[in-house]
Amino acid sequence: MPKELITYLVKALVDHPEMVQVTEVVGENVIILEVKVAKEDVGKVIGKSGRTVLALRDILAAVAGKGKQRVVLDILE
Repeated sequence: MPKELITYLVKALVDHPEMVQVTEVVGENVIILEVKVAKEDVGKVIGKSGRTVLALRDILAAVAGKGKQRVVLDILE
């Protein structure tokens, strides 16, 4: 669920949605989502002063709270 949600949200933010790749690494109590976007879209995903990525992380924390897991979002360049 978190992977699909982040994929949908990030694709809506960027100019090149076909370049969005979300990799999910599942641990014991943590899920790591690594997001790769086109170079020119990195700034759009991070946002001014990091506000957009913080909002995405807040949404993930709310979703993950239901499943008692921690979700980490990494933006890769």
